[in-house]
Amino acid sequence: MLAYDGTGYAGWQVQPDAVTVQGLVSAAARTLLGLDSRIVGASRTDAGVHALGQVASLTTGAALEPAGILGALNAELPPDIRVLAVTEAHQGFDARHAAVGKRYTYLVDNAPIADPLLRRYAWHVRRPLDVEAMRRALAHLRGRHDFSAFCAAPGRGTSPVCVVRAAHLVCRKRRLGILLSADRFLHHMMRNVVGSLVAVGRGTRPAEWVADVLASRDRTRAGPTAPPHGLTLLRVLYERVGC
Repeated sequence: MLAYDGTGYAGWQVQPDAVTVQGLVSAAARTLLGLDSRIVGASRTDAGVHALGQVASLTTGAALEPAGILGALNAELPPDIRVLAVTEAHQGFDARHAAVGKRYTYLVDNAPIADPLLRRYAWHVRRPLDVEAMRRALAHLRGRHDFSAFCAAPGRGTSPVCVVRAAHLVCRKRRLGILLSADRFLHHMMRNVVGSLVAVGRGTRPAEWVADVLASRDRTRAGPTAPPHGLTLLRVLYERVGC
């Protein structure tokens, strides 16, 4: 399991001519464990998105104990990427395909003046938000739905149907945490949901509008995409793995 501050990276997934989290972890693994080492992440977080509980499967022919791998990788990686735990998984385990759910949180700083300590981790929305209206809107997303209206770029052959198992909005001292737990997330789904909820909170849309947008399956009817830096991958869920 890994945690990282995504501010300085072009996302998780390896890209040509760009610094990514997967690229750095893969390079560290190959340097320490051999060129046959392979890293597969559970979630392809976008540029600027953070993680507290990213899971990656490491395939290597090196004969090292998990504790040795953990220490060696952290010694090689920059300080804004940390390997938190290494455990042995069953043969053929793939972190991405074995996942049965993910939990994300999005942080909104709703104070009149932005907190400088949150500027890398929260979207500052100066105008006061109607939290109760946002909660009512969020409730419409629970359950099994077609989330096409909140998907930036649907993948070819990929179903837009997701099951949102939990949806909560927590407010503490003008800081709002929006949490979603689902079996899967579409491209920019969480950020598009947040952008729509903030539109409700600002009073430009009623809470019931979110249900209408969801039913429309039309991305152009939803709110704007919230900026990436407020988003954090909290946890990846599995039925049975050693991680």
